[in-house]
Amino acid sequence: MPITSTGIGSGLDIEGLVSQLIQAESQPKELRINRQQNALQAELSAYGTIQGALSGLQLAAAGAKSAATFQQRNAVVSDDAAISVSADSSAAIGTFSLAVSALATSHSLASQAYSAVTDVVGTGTITVRFGTTDYDAGTDTYNSFTQNAQSSTASFVIDTENNTLEGIRDTINKADAGVAAVIVNDGSGFKLLVNAVATGAENSLEFVVTNDGDANNTDASGLSALSFSAAATHLGQTVAAQDAQLTVNGLAITSASNELPDVIDGITLNLKQVTAAPVSLSVTKDVQAVRSAIETLVNGYRAFNAVANQLSAFDADSKQGNILLGDATLRSAASSLRRIINNPVENLSTTFSSLSEIGITTDVNGSLTIDTAKLDTIIDENFESIAGLFSAIGQIDDDFISFAGAGSATEIGLHAVEITQLATQGTFVGNSVLPDFGVGSVTIDDTNDSLTVEIDGVTGSAISLTLGVYTSGESLAQEIKTRLNGVPEFLSAGIVVDVVFDAGSNSLSIISDRYGNESSVNVTGIDSFTAGTLGFTVTSGSTGQDVVGTIGGTAAVGNGQALTGAAGSPADGLVISVTGGATGSRGSISFSRGIGDVIDSTITDMLSDDGLLSARTTGITASLAALEEDLVSHRLRMETIEARYRAQFSALDSLVAQLQSTGSFLTSALASLPGTRLSSN
Repeated sequence: MPITSTGIGSGLDIEGLVSQLIQAESQPKELRINRQQNALQAELSAYGTIQGALSGLQLAAAGAKSAATFQQRNAVVSDDAAISVSADSSAAIGTFSLAVSALATSHSLASQAYSAVTDVVGTGTITVRFGTTDYDAGTDTYNSFTQNAQSSTASFVIDTENNTLEGIRDTINKADAGVAAVIVNDGSGFKLLVNAVATGAENSLEFVVTNDGDANNTDASGLSALSFSAAATHLGQTVAAQDAQLTVNGLAITSASNELPDVIDGITLNLKQVTAAPVSLSVTKDVQAVRSAIETLVNGYRAFNAVANQLSAFDADSKQGNILLGDATLRSAASSLRRIINNPVENLSTTFSSLSEIGITTDVNGSLTIDTAKLDTIIDENFESIAGLFSAIGQIDDDFISFAGAGSATEIGLHAVEITQLATQGTFVGNSVLPDFGVGSVTIDDTNDSLTVEIDGVTGSAISLTLGVYTSGESLAQEIKTRLNGVPEFLSAGIVVDVVFDAGSNSLSIISDRYGNESSVNVTGIDSFTAGTLGFTVTSGSTGQDVVGTIGGTAAVGNGQALTGAAGSPADGLVISVTGGATGSRGSISFSRGIGDVIDSTITDMLSDDGLLSARTTGITASLAALEEDLVSHRLRMETIEARYRAQFSALDSLVAQLQSTGSFLTSALASLPGTRLSSN
């Protein structure tokens, strides 16, 4: 057991002596290590602040570095309750007068009233077609019906399992065939209300019934009560199918839908109300988006500069500098960004190449100031010349080549472009078996209506063509195209095809929307008479080709219509889109990096694992770890010294106790000797 009370024999304060000796020996080094640790912790915290400021500046540069920011359009209508609009970067600039005289509506029909939703209606088959109906609701006169060649035919089998009003409703809805059904109670009873999902005059409904009950398909009893066709009109029309009618600057437009994406370039119109007066649409460049992006970048640089100045400041009154005064790492980071801000953009051939030219200058503190009036004027008057000052852009004088992007390794400068092969699409060309549609036609029946196709490596479900007589190659091509583009597997994969009729060769072609060697069209399944009537056989079509060429004299990588500069070359990561034109030399693309793009890449390098700041903070962290190890080692050594001191003082205390005991014994012995008289003095 260790001694907890010292000085018993000697009366000395050994505990105090040991503590004072240890403190005197240990304290100087501990204080020195603590001072070093505190200084390093403060420096590490300061670098954390700098990293935060750099991240903030990088985030602030995001809008300005994006070329899309400078391509935005602003579309405003005078009456957004009647028409709403959206615009993309290709929107035509201008002012348009819009007037809506009719909205597109979907065809709606209602049955007679039934006493309950469980009432049996009848059994048989309901065949629904979509097309244009010539019907006079006032006189209940059904003149004619013309099927829409782009739509399919839906058939619903009604038997004893689903022959009630609610059963028929559920059967129609589960089929997802372009018809919606609900049951409503109008006070007189329950009625089946059906409507076409699609709007427009060419999408009205025809209900043709085959009644199993009384074999009479035209009376109002049994399933034939749901007829709406030239044979019988027992369903009542509640809303007629109608196209939207509008004018754009006086030009009459008809649309089956209330959403019109192609009437004005880059503008989507959504019609919501008939207008009592013309609605004004103004399409302008989104100046505010550009101004906001520039101001955000400037404010981000201001915030970084303020942090850098504060951490490196010197207080003349106290004669003391802040934690990073004279720090080489901070000075290097700040200098790099200051050069980007102040220097002109290299290889930029637009009107402006420096911030000072658009009203942004540096003040005495190294921060940025904006001449708002000058900036606004330049943005308004030179909108197209601003993008290159901030974002990475490529410029080439070729209508069929456009800049699509660049990588961090893409070098600034001119890069020659040469194309040796244009991209193509996967195509299946059918045999020349179709008739001259001027005098002939094609009949689609159950011997040639099924077709299975593999597109771009994805095998789709078999399609069933609408049965009937096709009197034009275009209508037949449209039917096949509509069916293929509705295949679930293709829809989920984003696959789109085109089907074209060639009157010169009397053949049909199926063409993938995709370009490149991953584009393909293969026929994998047909009916017994498909080859003879449509020209399709089970075989593979021609696979598409990627664009081939060089950028900067080095073979580039083709992927569809995209050509990317080779790794390690000056054009590394440069991406161009080649949509057409001739093979051979196509000129040069001039690549430059705007201020926002350079700031972003520079900060990325600074904050990377092997970047400027990481190296410094790693060094500080290592120094802190070494100091902690030194402190632990020092404290272990002091514990050893303290134990030695205690042992030494304990031995001294024991010796003193022994001497005192011996002295007391001698004094007592001498006092007891005969004739001995001890003096009390």
